[in-house]
Amino acid sequence: MGKPNILLVFADQLRAHELSCMGGPVPTPNLDRLASEGILFSNAIANCPVCTPSRGSLLTGKYPLSHGAVVNDLALPEGQPTLATAARAAGYSAGYIGKWHLDGIPRNKFTPPGPRRAGFDDYWAAFECHHNYLEPKYYLDDPELVIREGYEPEIQTELAIEFMKGRDKKPFLLALSWGPPHAPYRCGLEEDLALFDPEEVALRPNVVDPRTEEIAGYQALTASLDRCMGTLMAYLDGTGLAENTYLVFTSDHGDMLYSHGRVKKQQPWEESIRIPLIMRGPSIQEWDAPCASLVGVTDLAPTVLGLAGIEGLGDSAEGEDLSEGILGDSVKARTSIPIMDIVPSDQAKIWGVKEWRGVRTPSHTYARTIDEEWVLYNNREDPFQTKNLIGREKEEETRKHLEEELQDWLKRLKDPFCSGEEHLRSLGLLEAWQERQRHFQQPGRW
Repeated sequence: MGKPNILLVFADQLRAHELSCMGGPVPTPNLDRLASEGILFSNAIANCPVCTPSRGSLLTGKYPLSHGAVVNDLALPEGQPTLATAARAAGYSAGYIGKWHLDGIPRNKFTPPGPRRAGFDDYWAAFECHHNYLEPKYYLDDPELVIREGYEPEIQTELAIEFMKGRDKKPFLLALSWGPPHAPYRCGLEEDLALFDPEEVALRPNVVDPRTEEIAGYQALTASLDRCMGTLMAYLDGTGLAENTYLVFTSDHGDMLYSHGRVKKQQPWEESIRIPLIMRGPSIQEWDAPCASLVGVTDLAPTVLGLAGIEGLGDSAEGEDLSEGILGDSVKARTSIPIMDIVPSDQAKIWGVKEWRGVRTPSHTYARTIDEEWVLYNNREDPFQTKNLIGREKEEETRKHLEEELQDWLKRLKDPFCSGEEHLRSLGLLEAWQERQRHFQQPGRW
């Protein structure tokens, strides 16, 4: 059949807890079927749960301090190996559709053909960053903005199918980046919103003072993505492409959505860091149960390339290639993966979140700021993280062990764990960050 195709689909700010295949309240029959035909990871984690750093890690297989896009709206530095450059070097066509958020300010900028597209040189229908899903818009290869009528994820799904129909004999890598369910949560189709009554919305037990209309909207946006996934799967199945295409679905990070009384991301709780991850494709057997092995966003690029038999990231990748285990029906257990927020910004600043580092293990979450330990949860005994175990004498051995795990990761990643400003200065990004801050202080810049 030749080299396998790769279709990488990812949402923005979709937490794992919503999907019915993860025990969530939103009926997601198409994603459920995808999971039943491949592998569903129950412990997939956004290592740095905020858009630009996470997307940089998704494409490069590096942690943010290494790929350089350490905070929202600072551009991914040019010239480094990515998922797309590796695929193209192996003879693939590489296309990108949807939200980019890797080229800096302003958020309505045109990203021209060339190195700023990070290897996605064969097809481009993308926009830096916006969240009006009822006004689809994107740039192609010239700076004339294309504005369409309809619902943006549906338009982007149509574009993805057009790309696959029009492909040449080359195998393809296509990244499809949907904007929902990122806020604004009520910016969806009326028929979807009508399915989720704010008065009857399912709430997680750790939710505090919720705006139920926003939670209902988030769930409606999630359901709309499942419908779009069904459209993609129908095309792949109907054309026979499914037999030789790795279909991967995930998200860049989650959303607190009033759990613990908080919103958005950049925080170490499960709602912020735990994301969906489903893979289907040639040689992936149907797993009888979800795979509980830890996998981070930083692992995805080397793993996806490994599934397709593509080399190219080489020693630059810091994430692990888990493809051998996926294809062999046994993904190795890992003791921990790192989680972090390097430069708190925007909503994190509103919540008073400081720079933090931590680890997620198969059973625990641990995070600390520079000055003090912050949170410690036993996720098996306390899945909604209602009991912070920091300071409890009987948990001291566990805390020490997790601190050792964290210190080991800091050494491996050459992370001095200093203030965000110090990191920006050492990376030569402080002036760009200050420009970004000034930019968003101007009216209407969001």
